[in-house]
Amino acid sequence: MTWLTNDRADHAPPGERLAQLWRAPGIVMVPGAHNALAGMLAMRAGFKAIYLSGAALSASLGLADLGILGLDELCLFTRTIARAAAIPLIVDGDTGYGGVLNVMRTVRELEDAGAAAIQLEDQQLPKKCGHLNDQRLVAPDEMAAKVAAAVRARRHLKVIARTDAAGVEGLDAAIARARLYRAAGADVIFPEALTTAEMFRKFAGAIDAPLLANMTEFGRTPYFSAGEFAAFGFKLVIWPVSSLRVAAHAIGDLYGTIMRDGGASAMLERMQTRADLYETIGYADYEALDESIAHSAVPPDLRARK
Repeated sequence: MTWLTNDRADHAPPGERLAQLWRAPGIVMVPGAHNALAGMLAMRAGFKAIYLSGAALSASLGLADLGILGLDELCLFTRTIARAAAIPLIVDGDTGYGGVLNVMRTVRELEDAGAAAIQLEDQQLPKKCGHLNDQRLVAPDEMAAKVAAAVRARRHLKVIARTDAAGVEGLDAAIARARLYRAAGADVIFPEALTTAEMFRKFAGAIDAPLLANMTEFGRTPYFSAGEFAAFGFKLVIWPVSSLRVAAHAIGDLYGTIMRDGGASAMLERMQTRADLYETIGYADYEALDESIAHSAVPPDLRARK
């Protein structure tokens, strides 16, 4: 099955399919997918939704996560991931790429690219990772206006409102902002960088909305499991940069091995095989669409001859 044909079982719009997930019992586990292949691997592993992180995408392009990424770049990767992985894709829209009108255009562009949801945050530019220091926030009413604009522009796209206020203004201020954003029409609320189980519980007890937790590594949030977040009262949890971190570490090891050994043989056991890669991307399905292409036979694994 490939995205070139119409035989995929995408009956409902992506936003509605995502909402069906969080309305069901349990918590929705959402790994980050910084490119289309990562999205396909997540789907193959059994995940029902994936997340495109602005931080991960920026890093993959050699950029810092400081609002440098452009809307066209975000839409390009959204499109490639959404069409490759037939599961709902949540997209990190940072601050919406400007004011109210920019937010509305961002919503339409991402929706047309196949996104199921957009995440908007209440920082000023240049924005920073929520787990770093010195975030500067916009006024609550300004963020609420962006949320309302996003809701007005969307057709099916779900709107996730993130607040970074807990680490800047305190938890009570974050709760007040979350209530305002919910009243403006946000479908999901995302409190960033909470630091204790009690903070998660208090936030969940104060907000009547589906809640999203961020389980990023090397940040301020302790390493809670999906089950623990569910017990706190949250409906979705993301691991936004995990796939990129693992991939970058593995690539670094590979390059070090080649430089040391003059070859990559020592890394073979850590590689995805050609056969497995072709199965993941549906190589044979593409060939089947064009009768002029002969069916490809995968070369034998030379490791078996040793």
